[in-house]
Amino acid sequence: MLVTKCVSTNLKGHLTIEGADAIELAERFGTPLYVYSESKIRQKIREFILSVNKYYNGNGMVVYASKAFSCKEMYRICMQENIGIDVVSGGELYTALSVGFPAEKIVFHGNNKTRQELVQAVENGVGRIIVDNLTELKLLDSIAKELGKVAGIMLRIKPGVDAHTHDFIKTGQIDSKFGFALETGEAMKAVKTAIAMDNVNLRGLHCHIGSQIFDVDPFELAAKVMLEFYRDIKLETGKEFDELNLGGGFGIKYLKSDSHQPYGEYMKNVAAVVNTFSHELGIKTPFILIEPGRSIVGVAGVTLYTVGNVKDIPDVRTYVSVDGGMTDNPRYALYKSDYEIVCADRAEEDRSETVTVAGKCCESGDLIQENTKIQPVKAGDTLAVLSTGAYNYSMASNYNRIPRPAVVMVKDGEARVVVKRETYEQITANDL
Repeated sequence: MLVTKCVSTNLKGHLTIEGADAIELAERFGTPLYVYSESKIRQKIREFILSVNKYYNGNGMVVYASKAFSCKEMYRICMQENIGIDVVSGGELYTALSVGFPAEKIVFHGNNKTRQELVQAVENGVGRIIVDNLTELKLLDSIAKELGKVAGIMLRIKPGVDAHTHDFIKTGQIDSKFGFALETGEAMKAVKTAIAMDNVNLRGLHCHIGSQIFDVDPFELAAKVMLEFYRDIKLETGKEFDELNLGGGFGIKYLKSDSHQPYGEYMKNVAAVVNTFSHELGIKTPFILIEPGRSIVGVAGVTLYTVGNVKDIPDVRTYVSVDGGMTDNPRYALYKSDYEIVCADRAEEDRSETVTVAGKCCESGDLIQENTKIQPVKAGDTLAVLSTGAYNYSMASNYNRIPRPAVVMVKDGEARVVVKRETYEQITANDL
């Protein structure tokens, strides 16, 4: 019945998350509540590590794309699992450094990093700063010179690959705010400019074609395009790179109907391209970095809500209103993202009712799902939205001055708070 393996049911018929009763979690910690299965997160990380070791012969590194879910505890888990992380802001970088995450294993992304953020990255010895444009490249070179350091960088390249995903989350085509275009010669110019600089060390190139991608073909094509560019760079400049960052974007299963290959299949197919094509092109086989984010934390997360009322409009629709909404999950409003929803009180019963799950914000578009099947519910029941581990907490807001929910991590049936619930006092703390 359920999409994710970290959720099940107990003898009471209640939904459980890694053995913890969802109803008891809601009563103990309140709702809305983000709940994560720690074992599922670690399992996903280890699957990626295993696939890199197997198909790239250990010549690679898993780098968690932390914008999917960023907090101190998540960075601690990544550190314990011995993987890298990517960050996209000074705030994410600060959070990672605050728990002692090794800076050399941090990859710093962003299409418009501020001077302050670049100084922060260089001062702390971030291993790879992904440079997005020539303005940033020149600024970074000057900052590194001022600080007496050499900054390790990679250039973000647009490989021109159609990722077959939502227009809002396509990033690899020429019409994108990210990176240097191959077609215009902009990318080669950036490479030559970086090579000539004294205060940056160009470690290699980066590409990312989009998010929530189920097809393997776009990843294979992107790898071929990037390797061909490596060959062109070698021919024009004599420069060979030790590293290639192929980004992330691997899809997860939100609905039963979603179908994707195991992540090892992505690694197997793309690694075959990298290993074979590098030899054919006469270039060294690069050390590969991959950046899974959603595919590590997505299915590990469940969001719990309390039903406030059920409003039936005859011959129109039935609204089930909950105590959260677009403030803790804006993805339906943004992308019409699909989710499976379960009444945690009666998780084993058939989902026989077609309803629209609505949030509490003063906004008609504050919906979590429309025309979705759930069990019959009433006021006071607990609703569980599955596979909400990626981008929900990260994108949460204080619209209508609603506090952000707490985050709970569950391991072996035991729950602990890793992010406290926000208070009204905290929301107003900066008001003058």
